[in-house]
Amino acid sequence: MTAGIHGDQRLVARLGELLGPRHPVAAAAVVTPEGMRVAGRGTDLDADFEIGSITKAVTGLLYADALTRGEIEPGTSLGDLLPLGDVPAARLTLRSLSTHRSGLPRLPRAARPWRRTVALWRHGTNPYGENLEQLLDQARGVALSRPRPRYSNLGFELLGHALAQAATTTYPELVHQRLATPLELDCFYAPETINQLRPGALQGRSRRGRSRQPWTGEGVGPAGGVRASITSMARFAAAILDGSAPGIAALDPIAPFGAGARIGAAWITIQVKGRPITWHNGGTGGFRSWIGLDRSAGIGVAVLSATAASVDRPGFALLAEHSRGNGR
Repeated sequence: MTAGIHGDQRLVARLGELLGPRHPVAAAAVVTPEGMRVAGRGTDLDADFEIGSITKAVTGLLYADALTRGEIEPGTSLGDLLPLGDVPAARLTLRSLSTHRSGLPRLPRAARPWRRTVALWRHGTNPYGENLEQLLDQARGVALSRPRPRYSNLGFELLGHALAQAATTTYPELVHQRLATPLELDCFYAPETINQLRPGALQGRSRRGRSRQPWTGEGVGPAGGVRASITSMARFAAAILDGSAPGIAALDPIAPFGAGARIGAAWITIQVKGRPITWHNGGTGGFRSWIGLDRSAGIGVAVLSATAASVDRPGFALLAEHSRGNGR
């Protein structure tokens, strides 16, 4: 793995320039062949952020790793692993879920997404509190649309729990055993309840500064439930770049996904000034996150914020700056 992590005042200053006043509590990591640098703004380097849908990229690694271990096959169906009964969702393959091509909706109607959205924006409540059995009940009632590229939180929730079942464990334990422990990610976990939050867990806020409940829940874990510090995100990116992370094949694009993009197992690849960039972002009620990798140059960037305003543009900008700094 890359050399030790260091706090960096120049990165702190650049983070402030890129994020401006909208993100008073934020952090960034830059990984290059020379080492790892991290910066915190309004918080320390061990602070605990929600990384939102970057969790799907984590689940993608676990999917590719499970294939390598022989625990599953691309054609393994949800019904082979989860007690769904004879319903349409039971026949979906794990491969289709991993590339957002299952025909599942973003959220099931049974979850009443509009009502939950109103509760989130009015009161800051967590819209994803289901346990696994409640999630499976929702999946049993879902009608499938034509298989095509369609981003689905429900799909990755089900995929992650199916992978955990194949490994005879739970999703939080799967993350702990196969990623956090071997890669020495000190703060990288999927809490199922507020009581499981670590000391240092940040309070997320809306764009207007209103506090938001933590997004914890057994059901949502594989699609958006991981929390991490910027130090752990730096180690995570470094392990992917140097090949020591499990399931690296998840990053290899295998199918189209929107205009000019391709997708592997959750990870999206686009061309930026002629170079392939692999990335994912995330968002919850009170947090935003971004991770991007220039794999050929060995450069990675992660940006985390405890405010629900996008950090995609600053993330891409930081990655481009460091790619140029390495002779690009």
